[in-house]
Amino acid sequence: MFTREDLTHAKKRKQLIDIASQRNIDISKIQRRLRYEDELRALQAEMVNLQQWIAKKKLRVAIIFEGRDAAGKGGSIKRFTEHLNPRSMRIVALSKPTEEEKGQWYFRRYIKELPNPGEIVFFDRSWYNRAVVEPVMGFCNKNQYKKFMVQVPEFEHMLYEDGIKVIKFWFSISKEEQKKRFDARLENPLKIWKFSPVDMKGQQLWKKYTHYKEQMFSKTHITFSPWIIVKTNDKKTARIESMRYVLSQFDYVGKSQAKTTLLPDPNVIVRYYRYIEQIDI
Repeated sequence: MFTREDLTHAKKRKQLIDIASQRNIDISKIQRRLRYEDELRALQAEMVNLQQWIAKKKLRVAIIFEGRDAAGKGGSIKRFTEHLNPRSMRIVALSKPTEEEKGQWYFRRYIKELPNPGEIVFFDRSWYNRAVVEPVMGFCNKNQYKKFMVQVPEFEHMLYEDGIKVIKFWFSISKEEQKKRFDARLENPLKIWKFSPVDMKGQQLWKKYTHYKEQMFSKTHITFSPWIIVKTNDKKTARIESMRYVLSQFDYVGKSQAKTTLLPDPNVIVRYYRYIEQIDI
């Protein structure tokens, strides 16, 4: 361990690393954490640059975060947005529909949340609730599900034709890792609010979720609106690489001066195709 004298006299990070090396102190975890924080900071700075460019160009960008419970969607959105200007950015996480909304066209409540010119909207779950969660949990009937699956490619084609850039992420997590995160939530009084009866059923109905997820991919992965799979068993890596992917999709001013690579790791970020190796099968 480091002594108080070490910490007092070491003025730079490298000096502490040298001391650790001399004394065979294992600081690999600390070094990984520091690398993550440095990388995150650089990418968040690029997100600020991207946001300013989007605002200036009056572009409309919607980024969808989908995936099983505890896959890390909310944590990733937090890292994406924590340094962005709230005047041209929104996070949308809709609660269950009201009785009035249940009688409306399904997409209507989401249309109201679409980005305005110059704005980025982050969807913490989206209209794709009807593709997976609702049929698995019995929150919609078969006709509603079938109608949605027919309409959603047409709906997204209209968004594409109108100039809205939609990025669709599926955060992929293994069954074992999901269970581990559920257990951690139950043990943490600050996170127990995140756990719900629906979460419990996520493990029990794993195969049913897989079936509907695959149906969703096969019918809604389209050229102008593809699904991007993010392997999320490592939360920090998922956050970093999903941010890289978004940045890679725009040719914004100053991009070439970025202090880190903006090309996502192909072992973590994968465009969906039918025979892709997934961790949440």
